[in-house]
Amino acid sequence: MSGRRLTVLRAGLSTTVQDLGRWGHQALGVPVAGPMDTYAHRLANACVGNPPEAATLEVTMLGPEIEATAAVRAAVAGASFDVAVNGSAMPLHAAFDVPAGARLRFGMRHQGARAYLAVAGGIATPPVLGSRATHLVSGMGGIDGRALAVGDVLPVGTSAAAPVARPTAAATCSYLPEGGRARLRVLLGPQDGWFTRAALDALASGTFTVSARSNRMAFALDGPPLPVARDGEPISEPVPFGAIQVPAGGAPLLLMADRQTAGGYLKIATVILADLPVAGQLAPGDVIAFVPCTRADALAALIARERDLLRVAPGAAVA
Repeated sequence: MSGRRLTVLRAGLSTTVQDLGRWGHQALGVPVAGPMDTYAHRLANACVGNPPEAATLEVTMLGPEIEATAAVRAAVAGASFDVAVNGSAMPLHAAFDVPAGARLRFGMRHQGARAYLAVAGGIATPPVLGSRATHLVSGMGGIDGRALAVGDVLPVGTSAAAPVARPTAAATCSYLPEGGRARLRVLLGPQDGWFTRAALDALASGTFTVSARSNRMAFALDGPPLPVARDGEPISEPVPFGAIQVPAGGAPLLLMADRQTAGGYLKIATVILADLPVAGQLAPGDVIAFVPCTRADALAALIARERDLLRVAPGAAVA
C-alpha cells in the first residue's frame, strides 16, 4: 500500500468503487457488478498506466469533490463533465496531476451519465471474493457495499512505472448519447419465439424511455408493451448484462451491471457487447431505439469497438 489517500468532501449523487467485476461466483448467486461503462473504465485506467482491472470511481450524474492527501496522477473518462483541480480546468481522457492537499471537483455534466475517475495505483479498498466492485443491492465491495459518503477515506494503491495512454479527442468516448437518444443493436432471443409478431415489430420500430425507476440493476423502460404469444414461462436461467426481460405486464427491463445472476422472465433480446457502453451512459428520460442485428454484425461491431480503444489506449487490453 502506498499510504496515499483520497478524502471525500462532497459525495455527489451516486459515486461507487468499481473494478471489472466479481466474476466466477455466479453459480453461488453472487452478482458480477462492475462498471456500467466498461469501455470508459478501461480508458481511464489506461490514461494513468493502470491495468484495466484496477478499481476506479464510477461517478453518476452529479460528481464528487475529493481531496488528495498526497500527490496522485488521475484521469477522467466517459461522460463529459467539467473537472477542475483547485479551480483549474482539467482535460478529459488524459492524465493530469493532483498535488498533495489539492481538491479535485466535478462540475457541470454536459453529455452522458457516468464518468470514471482513475488514479495511478488504483482505488485500493479491501477486495471481497477477489473484487473491489461495489454491488449496492447486496451491500458488497467498495466502501461497505454502498455509495461514497462525505468523510470517506479511500486508499490508493502503489503505482507501477507503466506507460500511460495518450488518446486523441477524435477517438475517445464518441459513443455518448446525442441529445438524450441512443441506438442500441440487439440480438433477438433466447425467448423471442414466445412473443407475438406485434411485440417483435414494436421492439424494432418503437422507442423506449428510461424511467426514473431505473438503477444499476436494471433500467425500467416506458414504451409500447411487448405482448407474449403463449402462456407459461421458461425455467430460470443465467441472465447477461444487456438482456431485455419482459415481466407479465409487457413493460421491458434492460438488465445492467448489478443484475441478478439468474431469472425466469422471458428475454426477447439482448443488447450486443459493443453497445453496452452506450447503454451504460443513459440516464432517466433518455430515449432508446432497439435495432435487431445478426451475430456477424455483433462480432464486427465488437472488433471495431475494441480496435478503437486499443488504438488510443494499448494498455486497456483485458488479459
